[in-house]
Amino acid sequence: MKYHLYRLPNGLKLLTVPLPYIESVTVMAGVGAGSRYETKEVNGLFHFIEHMSFKGTKKRPSSLQIASEIDAVGGEFNAATDKELTLFYIKLAAKHQELAFDILSDMLTASLLKEEEIEREKGVIIEELNLYEDTPIRRVQEVFIRLLYGDNPMGWDIGGEKETVKKIKREDFLNYQKKYYFAKNMVLVVAGKVDEEEAKKLARRYFSLLPENGQKQTEEIKIVQDKSRVELVTKKTEQAHFCLGVPGFWYSHPDRFVLGVLAAILGGGMSSRLFIQVRERRGLAYYVSCQPEFYTDSGFLMARAGVRVEKIDEAMKVTLGQFFDLAEKLVSEKELSKTKEFLKGGLILGLEDSRQVAERYLSQLLLEERIRSPEETMRMIDEVSASDVRRVAREIFKPEKMNLAVIGPYKEEKRFANLLR
Repeated sequence: MKYHLYRLPNGLKLLTVPLPYIESVTVMAGVGAGSRYETKEVNGLFHFIEHMSFKGTKKRPSSLQIASEIDAVGGEFNAATDKELTLFYIKLAAKHQELAFDILSDMLTASLLKEEEIEREKGVIIEELNLYEDTPIRRVQEVFIRLLYGDNPMGWDIGGEKETVKKIKREDFLNYQKKYYFAKNMVLVVAGKVDEEEAKKLARRYFSLLPENGQKQTEEIKIVQDKSRVELVTKKTEQAHFCLGVPGFWYSHPDRFVLGVLAAILGGGMSSRLFIQVRERRGLAYYVSCQPEFYTDSGFLMARAGVRVEKIDEAMKVTLGQFFDLAEKLVSEKELSKTKEFLKGGLILGLEDSRQVAERYLSQLLLEERIRSPEETMRMIDEVSASDVRRVAREIFKPEKMNLAVIGPYKEEKRFANLLR
């Protein structure tokens, strides 16, 4: 898969990824900033900016007008906020690609940010936070991340707290956009049926007004841990939810792909160890999985499951057993080969969707400051050996590195702490 990288005069990176076998195109703009760049007083602001970008611009003064223009060509649009980046995209038929450039640039450079709209949207975001609070499968992951990182921007919820959201003012939006929404901190990706020259022309036409520089400030945030930790949220539920995991690696770590293979052995797909042992053989859970998360200076591995309330101890023991089994025994070549093909197959399937392709390339360029082709990624996966998996498992799976978050009808945190010893 070929790509082309250009740089506009103001420093904005334009990345085009031709996918000649499809008729659609995704235009995606990404900002190299997310919730980790917030202060406590405005926690949730980047997520709030994402919401407000759809609420009207000078050219399109209402959310209805923005949505109507995209609906009129059968397109789709959305945005997302993470710890370290914020992205906006429009996917539509390739013949309408100029509309995507026009609307995205309008949203990113000319949002009205009306006071009355900000106040109205606070109610929407608070209801979104209420939804997450009432959804244990989602909430337990936020509890786990806070337990892992502690009281710092990486540990705070991306959506913020209700009280901080209520206090955010229009001036906060303007200050943070000025600091972080600048050309050298952004990437524009066009993936799909791409005309190179047309994409460059449209990028210059619609994104040249972005300021070249801002005031981005970065502070390293590491996970510091010398003993196991447990966080119990007592809640009346029909199903108990837990996340069990350990500190992991960051994007540039040499064992990043080893950790990816290790996580897939544990919980990638319906033939993975945790799925078979926790769900199929014991009937303890409906969902069970394991995944790694990577950031610029830290990361983690997390297994999670929704289990029968009376069987949570057994489910956790089985999960811990699978962790330590990988540290003790070499995985068979058959299982290792199957896992690698699982990962590579998922990557290939993702390349059929222009939105997934755009997000893949955008996040790499923003967060890793490099592009790794799908072929290179698959080669890195193939190079992982059974001894690599055991070596990394021994490095990360230590009792003092365990973190456990639980949501369920329990009152004694100590019972769970004892399981980790």
